[in-house]
Amino acid sequence: MSSTAEIETRLRSLFNPERLVLMDESAQHAGHYDEPDAPEVTHLRIRIVSDKFQGMNRLARHRAVNEALAGEIENGLHALAIEAAAPGEKTRW
Repeated sequence: MSSTAEIETRLRSLFNPERLVLMDESAQHAGHYDEPDAPEVTHLRIRIVSDKFQGMNRLARHRAVNEALAGEIENGLHALAIEAAAPGEKTRW
């Protein structure tokens, strides 16, 4: 079972972000993903600012985060919203 704390630890170790916010949106989708072995977190929004994203386009940033969480996705993380930026870039959040 993946928790937001485990996911946060992984993202911090891989991206060394200057800002990281995880929002568990699983409760908003109750009944949408009804699997008996579903993990604690099924729907997650990630807002992350890291210098690792410097020079990467939006798709490459999303791929990097998806790759970092491949195990969680395989084990039932059903939906992932990613808002990734490099330091100094304007964000809406």
